[in-house]
Amino acid sequence: MLLLPDGEPESARRASALARAALLPLARRLVRAGRDEGLAAHVVRYRGRGWNGADARLAADAGWAVAEVVRRHGDVPVCLAGHGMGARAALRAAGHPAVVSVLALAPWLPEDDMAAEPEPVRQLAGRRVMVVHGTMDTRTDPELSYRLAARAKKANRDVCRFEVHSDGHALRQHHDEVLSLAADFVLGSLFGRPFARPVADAFAAPPPIGLRMPLAAGFGRSLRP
Repeated sequence: MLLLPDGEPESARRASALARAALLPLARRLVRAGRDEGLAAHVVRYRGRGWNGADARLAADAGWAVAEVVRRHGDVPVCLAGHGMGARAALRAAGHPAVVSVLALAPWLPEDDMAAEPEPVRQLAGRRVMVVHGTMDTRTDPELSYRLAARAKKANRDVCRFEVHSDGHALRQHHDEVLSLAADFVLGSLFGRPFARPVADAFAAPPPIGLRMPLAAGFGRSLRP
């Protein structure tokens, strides 16, 4: 399991320790939930915090991290999970053969521009993909993540998206539910555990239902490890 912190569109500054720390609760929850299967979770340390246009620096760092996991651990399945700019990096790096699933939390995506190449989705084919976005996010546009999920769903039925109503970019208001949803998805996609009913329904439902699935209050309370 590789976790990719948030970043910035343009920056030459070193990677943010705060953004990395924000993913530690998710890493701990996943390790606890997957201890019987030997799940290992690593928060990636970027070379810097900026995406920096065509350099796509964070995606390059994510790709390097996947290759490093394979070098160290051999032929193991990898799930990429990212928040904000890290979610964009996770989606971009999904084309590596070791990657089997992607969890994109409040992904930062560029505005639609007819003059520019659309954000790629071809690399998501054959992977399970879950997008989670707060409906009150003012930093990253939830509508853009919906549009990306809709394009990805046309080529890959294993795509779903959950909306966290009244929550913002950090997904703090329903933090525990988001952690439980993430654990359900990761353990199901990596180890074949049965998905919770809402997750299974989201994958099975056609657009737009499966791409605007509301995250219910209290999700996962009865299943918490």
